[in-house]
Amino acid sequence: MSTQTGPALDTPSRGHAFVAGPKGLPLLGNLPQFGKNPLAFFELLRGRGDMVRWRFGRNRCVFISDPDCIGELLTETERTFDQPALGVAFRAVLGNGLIVARGRDWRRKRSLVQPSVRPKQVKSYAATMASSAVELADAWSDGQRVDIKREMAALTQKIAVRTIFGVDTPADSEAMGRAMDVAQLEIGKEFAGIGALLPDWVPTPGRARIKKAAAVIDSEVGRVVARHRDGETERPDLLSRLLTAVDESGERLSDEEIRDETVTLYIGGHETTSSTLVWAWYLLSRNPRVRAALTEELDRVLGDREPGFEDYTQLTYTQAVVKETLRLYPTIWLITGVAKEGARLGGQPIEEGTRVWSSQWSTHRDARWFPEPEEFRPERWDPEDGDEIPEYAWFPFGGGPRVCLGNRFAMVESVLILAVLARRFELDVEPGVIEPVPSLTLQPDRDVLATVRAR
Repeated sequence: MSTQTGPALDTPSRGHAFVAGPKGLPLLGNLPQFGKNPLAFFELLRGRGDMVRWRFGRNRCVFISDPDCIGELLTETERTFDQPALGVAFRAVLGNGLIVARGRDWRRKRSLVQPSVRPKQVKSYAATMASSAVELADAWSDGQRVDIKREMAALTQKIAVRTIFGVDTPADSEAMGRAMDVAQLEIGKEFAGIGALLPDWVPTPGRARIKKAAAVIDSEVGRVVARHRDGETERPDLLSRLLTAVDESGERLSDEEIRDETVTLYIGGHETTSSTLVWAWYLLSRNPRVRAALTEELDRVLGDREPGFEDYTQLTYTQAVVKETLRLYPTIWLITGVAKEGARLGGQPIEEGTRVWSSQWSTHRDARWFPEPEEFRPERWDPEDGDEIPEYAWFPFGGGPRVCLGNRFAMVESVLILAVLARRFELDVEPGVIEPVPSLTLQPDRDVLATVRAR
């Protein structure tokens, strides 16, 4: 499926040379085109060439599609490219967490957060991931109709609450979940609309809603943090590790920093995985051959037992299903950076202050790197017989020094959940095309209804 709606040039400029993008409007630049359908707009730019100039309002922009340039952007972030200033909605939710922080502040926070999501720690969370999925599987029955979007959101919320907060009370997850739903919607609206150009002090109904949602998030996180601080016993959850982490000067994260990093981890451990699983079920339902190959592996590797962390490396096709899902429907659908003095891409100088954009959605669907790019074909990820995929042609978790720290957590969680549920059930998603909506993450445009079929 492609969202491209505009014609590309007959002879796109490939390689490391700038070409002009679509003509924009005074003051607004290409914002109306971008705001109408960001994914289609990025595909249109990719059709123009590998380095395309355009304008976001009055801001000078360059859109890059070549994996070499994407790699340079990702690996040079913090040296010759900076994090862009994000909108009011984004900052209200994430504060100055790891995704937003810059320079020395970012390096300090990364050193404090990283130990919480190292492979050894992810292994300790795997049992919670699998057992939570088993609870859902036990609740499903043959012939039941379910809303996959709601089911996967509830499941990953439960896992996030258990692994991050170490609690299991519905009030915590439900209040956070409702607030995050509002936040995700408003971030998407502000980012793609005129709100992206408005000064921070301009009040709008959307900004009022995001502030209200952020207040709920602050309250819930603050309550759980206080409970942890008052506890006398050491807990194995992520929040406890953050509370005890110290930097090289012996300083710990402040309450505000704990809040910001906790929300960042929550989004990474819940929102992104939930979305990935929804798209995976949608694609599996539309591709019986892939679904049969997946169940064959699950039967062969697992038999009649539930999966554990030790099975992760053996479930290679299940991993490929997740990777291919992230190729076609990348949860994080764009990256940006602002050029500092002396910045270059592909040997070309980038004027200081220029905002450089790239899109996982667009690059992941480029036929140069992925033959038959619209096809759901997990076999392309086979380590022996798969496609030769250039580095940074697939980058659902970003890359370079700012690569998503939760990438291992997300992969293990997605594979184990899929293994638990697909071993017992097939989900027949109702007919009809489901379109992606780019907000904080890439979400389906409607409820994803399906019938549960016991295997």
